[in-house]
Amino acid sequence: MFYYLFEFLDKRFDFPGAGVFQYISFRAAMALILSLLISMVFGKQIINLLQRKQVGETVRDLGLEGQLQKKGTPTMGGLIILSAIVIPTLLFAKLHNIYILLMLLSTVWLGAIGFLDDYIKVFKKDKKGLAGKFKIMGQVGIGLIVGITIYFHHDVVVRNRLHSSGKSAYTIETVNQNTQATKMPEYSTVDTKSMKTTIPFVKNNEFDYSELLSFLGKNYRKWAWLIFIPVVIIIVTSVSNGANITDGIDGLATGTSAIIGITLGILAYVSGNRIFADYLNIMYIPNSGELVIFIAAFVGGCIGFLWYNSFPAQVFMGDTGSLALGGIIAVFAIAIRKELLIPILCGVFLVENLSVVMQVFIFKQRKKKYGIEYAREHRFLKMAPLHHHYQKLGMHESKIVSRFWIVGIMLAVLTIVTLKLR
Repeated sequence: MFYYLFEFLDKRFDFPGAGVFQYISFRAAMALILSLLISMVFGKQIINLLQRKQVGETVRDLGLEGQLQKKGTPTMGGLIILSAIVIPTLLFAKLHNIYILLMLLSTVWLGAIGFLDDYIKVFKKDKKGLAGKFKIMGQVGIGLIVGITIYFHHDVVVRNRLHSSGKSAYTIETVNQNTQATKMPEYSTVDTKSMKTTIPFVKNNEFDYSELLSFLGKNYRKWAWLIFIPVVIIIVTSVSNGANITDGIDGLATGTSAIIGITLGILAYVSGNRIFADYLNIMYIPNSGELVIFIAAFVGGCIGFLWYNSFPAQVFMGDTGSLALGGIIAVFAIAIRKELLIPILCGVFLVENLSVVMQVFIFKQRKKKYGIEYAREHRFLKMAPLHHHYQKLGMHESKIVSRFWIVGIMLAVLTIVTLKLR
């Protein structure tokens, strides 16, 4: 909203300083600051409200050190994060941008699913919460909307390079003898619909989903949605659930999400900037730079929430926050055509997810082969997901969180490096 207000003041009245709102970097910085303020200042008021409403966490005794002390800690704190994301985005982003609209819809949609789940657990006293099939239906629903929008909307386009040699391509314009030549990336002036995405560790690192259907004949590209939309649904559902599973100890999911958010912000900025996109030899996505404002608010919300969520936590985000965080990360990565980097960037989420799958699978196999007693005594992990396994080994949860963060930073750096490591 501020963008439109100051654009009007600048054009109509030549208002001093109004032009600074044209810069993405300035608006992203303001969104980050406001997001931090909302989550840190108003977050305390939301926590107090949750305490008055007796919105406390119910804890099962799993034999983990310090677990029972968390009983009664306010949950549904994801409302703090969601507020810190949505409000700065509404104030500082261009609201006619399709990518911004898609991110806001995804945030509210998944936040609503998580809120309903928490509401049933807390107020209806049903520990199971929202039935799993309804959660999946909600995640599939937003995945379907995202997939259809990105595939069919006329504003979701890429701009192809005129040269694909793998080296920077430039046009040189000489103004006069006394002016230094300027260099601009040589891209097509025509925006095109494309199902290309970035694939890591491959030269000319672009993969077109439609190529998987080349066996259908010369018109195979028009059927690319048969591949793309299901892939989007799987990614959104998987990452959303991965973040939900990771949210098991104080600050783990929040801090990991902040690290991922910073990385996605860097990727969005270079993908939406012709000069950086050309230098890195990656696809240029017009208008995607506006997503930097959204992800700045996302990072600010996560970091600000850590003020209260770090050990010992004063509030838990609940499914209201965790389902939304994972979904936001997935949709954002898809929007900037970096979804195939998710297994690296979201490696912590992936391992946490796999640890649960492996625990269940191996238990069932051993139970079938050797019996229930043997299976219980020889579990793959002492407890799943993985962070609880380390707790069972006697490691303090703050140390577990710190080490997972370090791994997350390493994976984030590796993700950025893949842009040049081919």
